[in-house]
Amino acid sequence: MSKNIILTNQEIEHKIKRIAYQIYETFVDEDEVVIAGIASSGSIFAQKIVTALNSISTLKVSFCEVKVDKQNPQLPIQTSLSPQEYSNKGLVLVDDVLNSGTTLIYAVRHFLDVPLKKFKTAVLVDRNHKKYPVKADFKGISLSTSLLEHVQVVFDEKGDSYAFLS
Repeated sequence: MSKNIILTNQEIEHKIKRIAYQIYETFVDEDEVVIAGIASSGSIFAQKIVTALNSISTLKVSFCEVKVDKQNPQLPIQTSLSPQEYSNKGLVLVDDVLNSGTTLIYAVRHFLDVPLKKFKTAVLVDRNHKKYPVKADFKGISLSTSLLEHVQVVFDEKGDSYAFLS
């Protein structure tokens, strides 16, 4: 299987900064925003957005890890923050790749049980192959790929990141 790099580390860093600015513009009238990342790569991407937001804004930014069973997304979803901690706040649900939309739609459904001031979604790569009516409000890149192709985002321990198509 060959790897076609679609985003380099530098490009990913640029996309993170751009998405952070877009989130800041959207939530500028709020005091606090919760960035909720879907484990595991979406969670790493979300933490990078939190770091970028903290460097450019005065918003109080909280991080929440969201655990979704990707094989059985209808199972209960676990979050690192309690519903009271994100209730009546702005929230951005973050994942690395939006493939069919299954993971994102079930995660969205989980957060709909709690009153939120504003609710948005962010992804690094949007593949345009959705089974569900879910969209990314903030996205790094949109790709029209075949169903046989797979997009992988790698965040390694040394801080080097890249996304590839295989």
